[in-house]
Amino acid sequence: MIDQTELRNLLTTAINAAVRAGKLILDVYNSDEFQVNLKSDKTPLTLADRLAHTEILNSLTKTRIPTLSEEGRDILFEERRSWEYFWLVDPLDGTKEFIKRNGEFTVNIALIVNGFPIIGVVYVPVLKDLYFALKGDGSFKIGSVEPTIESNYRFDLLVKSASKLPISHNRDKFVVLSSRSHMNAETEEYIADLEKKHGGIEHKYQGSSLKLCMIAEGTADIYPRFTPTMEWDTAAGQAVVEGAGCQILTADTKQRITYNKEDLHNPWFIVKSK
Repeated sequence: MIDQTELRNLLTTAINAAVRAGKLILDVYNSDEFQVNLKSDKTPLTLADRLAHTEILNSLTKTRIPTLSEEGRDILFEERRSWEYFWLVDPLDGTKEFIKRNGEFTVNIALIVNGFPIIGVVYVPVLKDLYFALKGDGSFKIGSVEPTIESNYRFDLLVKSASKLPISHNRDKFVVLSSRSHMNAETEEYIADLEKKHGGIEHKYQGSSLKLCMIAEGTADIYPRFTPTMEWDTAAGQAVVEGAGCQILTADTKQRITYNKEDLHNPWFIVKSK
């Protein structure tokens, strides 16, 4: 088992990789050269996805821990099934939001150990917000993290400047989150039931793993997801959610989401505040 000091070093590597990737993503975001293609599953792929994937992979390879990335998803289960440790990466989560230029996209990096995330990094390049978590240390948020290709942040200094999650918020209404780009009848019915139960709710739409971070931060109460997601969509956010004492459980069996399955699709799930 990797000790806590080394885990903090690995978290630092992931943070700097995410921030550097964020700079490359913003360079494309602020240009007119998105170079949008469709992947085999009909989801969009941009130049920013590809550049961020390469930057993160180059950084994480130095740790000698294998990496499974959305943009390198074709590693056979026979090869990865024996992985005790591995990085799980979404170089650009919320590509549809990126193309819409609404800023609601993130860089997600998680370290998975025996099927569960113990490190999570979620970086929001447009907002310059950084969420990070390490099992045993908790979850944190820090703002004004500038995207730069020379990123060289240190864990101890980041923690000193960061806010521990959750952060106390005074809210009058029960806040429910939904995906901005993915909605179905099951989700609408679930939210309608919540409205009856709580006598009025505030319903917010949000893109990417920002929804999980909002639960961890304390700005929202619940996020039901009853449409398809992949393992790289949730792993980093799950680490942040759980590090803040919140829950992300499968909708049917009420179990934690596990990772490195033969089928990399997630089950439907619900994220709840502390």
